[in-house]
Amino acid sequence: MTELTIDEKFAAEQKQADADHHKPTAGAMTGHIVSNHFLLNIKLHQIKWFIKGANAENYKAVLNQTIDENNAWYDKIADELLDEGELPPSTMKEYSDYAMINEDGKNKYLSAEEMLQTVVDDFSTDNMFVTRAIKLAEKEDRPFMAQVLVQLLGFNNHQIRIYQALLGKSAREGFEEEDDEDFD
Repeated sequence: MTELTIDEKFAAEQKQADADHHKPTAGAMTGHIVSNHFLLNIKLHQIKWFIKGANAENYKAVLNQTIDENNAWYDKIADELLDEGELPPSTMKEYSDYAMINEDGKNKYLSAEEMLQTVVDDFSTDNMFVTRAIKLAEKEDRPFMAQVLVQLLGFNNHQIRIYQALLGKSAREGFEEEDDEDFD
């Protein structure tokens, strides 16, 4: 059998990615997460560079810590995909297509509080994909992938608590309560 050309390999990858996104898999959902964390890195830097006010230097210290930890998670999630035989997004086009958080150049003009709220919102949005990916990984009998995603969920929740505290809120303040009707 002949070796596929680079173009043929990439075409096959794109065909598989398209199929995975029409019938979600743990790998496809985790690809969205990798893209979210790539874009989140850009947004965190934008905030760090443009945040103003009396607490700006304190916020920058927290942002630097989040940037470092987020970058470690970005690599860890991509490595997990590779370990599972999946291909993580690796181009700007893929990140743009698969990220489900939004970025905007106008955000640099937001107040410090509005900037910090975008961080809370982004980690919360990412959690929707993380929890879905966990369920899919469990359904697909991929326990280590599920374990890594559970740890990521913990990281995201911790970031939400930190940024909520900077905004003077409790960890879950302002979030709609989960529907517990199944437990009645």
